[in-house]
Amino acid sequence: MARAFLQIVAGHRAGTQIPVPETVPLVIGRKKGDVVLDDPLVSGVHARIILRDDQWVIQDLSSTNGTMVDGRLVREATLRPGNEIAIGSCRMILFLGSDEDVASADRRSAAQQQLDIAWLLDEELVDIKKGGADQTRSHGDVIGQDLRLPPGMNAVFEAVAGPDAGKVFRFTRGTVTIGRRAGEIPLTDAEVSRRHTVIEVFGRGMIYMRDLGSTNGTFHNGRRMGLGRLRTGDTIGVGRTVLKLHVKA
Repeated sequence: MARAFLQIVAGHRAGTQIPVPETVPLVIGRKKGDVVLDDPLVSGVHARIILRDDQWVIQDLSSTNGTMVDGRLVREATLRPGNEIAIGSCRMILFLGSDEDVASADRRSAAQQQLDIAWLLDEELVDIKKGGADQTRSHGDVIGQDLRLPPGMNAVFEAVAGPDAGKVFRFTRGTVTIGRRAGEIPLTDAEVSRRHTVIEVFGRGMIYMRDLGSTNGTFHNGRRMGLGRLRTGDTIGVGRTVLKLHVKA
């Protein structure tokens, strides 16, 4: 079972990461609970998260203002990685950490997605048969580093949590590197590696993220992954920072 935690991205205690226990409920409230939110819109005991049949479930505890998941008012809902929970003025996102099972699933997912995009990569590959030592480079090294953004494509990452929250980073090319004070998206987050993640745009509907061997990993919609296909509205978690992708036609 993957380890779960909540990251508060807006409201009281924004930026806080809270582990979700597997054996007991995680109670959220204004007066009592494991997560106490100093917010008048939050009830004394507002909601709880439990593990049921290997799935995380949030239950509203007859609160005054209700509990929302991805903009929908719920009494009870099964949570998936990347779901946004709104309680009062507080917004939080569920993330899953990595264990051996998740790592294995990530490897299978990455392998499958590499097959899915392989046909697009031919003209982007560097000729590794030249230069002798170049033959030992990894797949990540041989993808071209000068991808061009499709004409008229308007894509941005909005930082919705972390030290750079509120900043907007516009894509100006098809290869976008996320790093600590480096790359096309330079973040001030100390938990981000210098070269953390790369975003590669092969077409309007073919946007991929690739972790660059970072220390703390990359989270796609709340799940730690080495490679993932992005769609508008998806989130990327690096360090304490959460970036949300917006793509306009």
